[in-house]
Amino acid sequence: MPGSAQDAPDVSYAVLGFEDLNGWDGDDHAQALEVFRNTCRDFDDPDWRALCRVADEAGNAKDFFELFFRPVQISDGTGEALFTGYFEPELRGSPVPTARYRYPIYKMPEEARNNRPWLTRRSILTSGVMKNRGLEIAWVDDAVELFFLQIQGSGRVRFPDGHSIRVGYGGFNGHTYRSIGQELVRRGIFNMHQVSAQVIGNWVRSNPSAGEELLYHNDGYVFFREVSEVPSERGPLGAMNRSITAMRSVAVDPTFTPLGAPVWIEKGGRSPLKRLMIAQDTGSAIKGAQRADIFIGTGMRAGRIAGKIKDPGRMIVLMPIQRAYALLPDWIE
Repeated sequence: MPGSAQDAPDVSYAVLGFEDLNGWDGDDHAQALEVFRNTCRDFDDPDWRALCRVADEAGNAKDFFELFFRPVQISDGTGEALFTGYFEPELRGSPVPTARYRYPIYKMPEEARNNRPWLTRRSILTSGVMKNRGLEIAWVDDAVELFFLQIQGSGRVRFPDGHSIRVGYGGFNGHTYRSIGQELVRRGIFNMHQVSAQVIGNWVRSNPSAGEELLYHNDGYVFFREVSEVPSERGPLGAMNRSITAMRSVAVDPTFTPLGAPVWIEKGGRSPLKRLMIAQDTGSAIKGAQRADIFIGTGMRAGRIAGKIKDPGRMIVLMPIQRAYALLPDWIE
């Protein structure tokens, strides 16, 4: 939260007016307010909880945000903002292993919780340590899609009968994530601008032996838990254990941005975006005051869109009025 980052030497705060937010008047504030209500009750802080009670009774959403918040631009000395996108994958799978469905989605074994770091990806998948322990949630038909599921942290698995289950992040083995895309660039196979999830997947499938070794380059391994209690029409669970909403939820660095806070996004690039979102998620690669990952939605189309987002812009956090001004160095209570 900003309180924990406030003493860092390179962090600075600027309180803006709503007239300084490009495109503010044209947004659907009611939609953002609905998403805000979904998680604001989970705040422990009394200032935020008071605003949550007001939000439940708010009539005009735009007036609510303008009356009780002030926009705060937080900078940490790392330069321009970076926006990326993420999505909820949908994999083809089965509740039992078959010749086609042979790649297991694992629950986390107890010893992995108590030993950090635990085994590497290669050891987990090749040593037999996971076998015959009932740790499989389901089996899927594509090792590459399973690898990307681990990067996203949650997804759906659709069975042959049309039934589907949902899986969410259940823990990891404690090893640092290593990018296989960067490894392909290092080997001279692709240039950086060519690398995408689709390109990586195609290369791994076209080069089965070398592709398997490439996946082992990332020692990190993510385990899952079944979260099928979340209705299928709602988004996956975020870091606040609440469903996130396509194009209204973002993953942020909670060192700087409180989870649950409204965040104004001004994203550039080929598909500019100016929208009020809610900080409802985090991610291991989301580090910095001006870093955000936009939740695009579920399925392949959302994945294609998310994979193309790597854009500059600026991110502005809406803070309760007194909290906003308290961040300024010359503010006197």
